[in-house]
Amino acid sequence: MDYLSQVIKAANSGKPIPAEPKWNMWIHRNEGKTHCEVCLKLHECWFAKELTPKWPHYPFCHCILVDIPYVNVMYNCTADSAYSKYDVYLFNTKGRYSNDKKDMFESWGYTVKDIPYLKEEIEKQGLKKYINGEYTLNKLDHNGQRINIRVELPRKDGSGTVSFITGWMTYSNGHIQLATPYGDN
Repeated sequence: MDYLSQVIKAANSGKPIPAEPKWNMWIHRNEGKTHCEVCLKLHECWFAKELTPKWPHYPFCHCILVDIPYVNVMYNCTADSAYSKYDVYLFNTKGRYSNDKKDMFESWGYTVKDIPYLKEEIEKQGLKKYINGEYTLNKLDHNGQRINIRVELPRKDGSGTVSFITGWMTYSNGHIQLATPYGDN
């Protein structure tokens, strides 16, 4: 349950309001002549406190973590995904990839015509779960911090839902961008 739902439930039942989730922003400080590529990619990225990359990142790291109000997270985080992640990659419309993702999505009832829905739904769920701190850290390198977010889609035949991991990159000021619409079960 997301934080606002918890607040409303507590208020309606006369129970204490739950503590606000804690978030922080990674700040790379310019001290010295060299800069770590990884830390530069983390600069101004937002993370739930318990889901922040290892800090300090390495011995003598100059980076700091700064608390940010959860209200900033709730109202300023954004998520997007490129159409090509679905059309060219997921459904392999140009025959460039040797993956079975297209077959999987088609077995759930989705086709290329469903890309606008898939794009919107995966972005919506990705953003909501990121804001709720429902993600796991994945690989961190010179490209930045990857996170995994589980999404759930209804099967088009109405026989239930499917759940799978999507892969995202974190960027400054609470922005996440889809790296892969299907990463794993």
